Amino acid sequence: MTYPLVSELADAGIPVTVSCRVLKLARQPYYRWRNDPVRDADVLRAYRINALHDAHHEDPTFGYRYLADEARRAGWRMSRRTAWKLCSQAGILSSAQRRRRGKGKKAGPPVFDDHVQRVFRADAPNRLWLTDITEHWTSEGKLYAARSRTCSPTGSSGTRSQIG
Repeated sequence: MTYPLVSELADAGIPVTVSCRVLKLARQPYYRWRNDPVRDADVLRAYRINALHDAHHEDPTFGYRYLADEARRAGWRMSRRTAWKLCSQAGILSSAQRRRRGKGKKAGPPVFDDHVQRVFRADAPNRLWLTDITEHWTSEGKLYAARSRTCSPTGSSGTRSQIG
């Protein structure tokens, strides 16, 4: 906040009008701040954040909904939306958060050229092979499953799978 700077400049003899004009501030909010430097809403917000922080300190696995309930039991009324906003601003996070699926990124360009051009029939057997590799997470690590398939003129196909 730049209002304390305007006060320091005014104490040094620079007029408030000039300071506000240079800093591109309106004078009326400065005088309002000077009469009451800490607003009641800011004090209430600080007390609510303290109540949420105390509840979070007791049990770090609580999310903002439970923290709002705990703050309400401690005497600080607020909606869950307010609790969410205050927790976000104060950096209060649950230690048990859900894992998000994927990385949130869009798929990039294809790694290899599409030689088949979406035509899955071959002139003769054993001329066109299609493959797919899938990655699965297990308790022991990653498991890769590969599958190969040959295409034939009649539309029937042979399959070969490998897991490893």
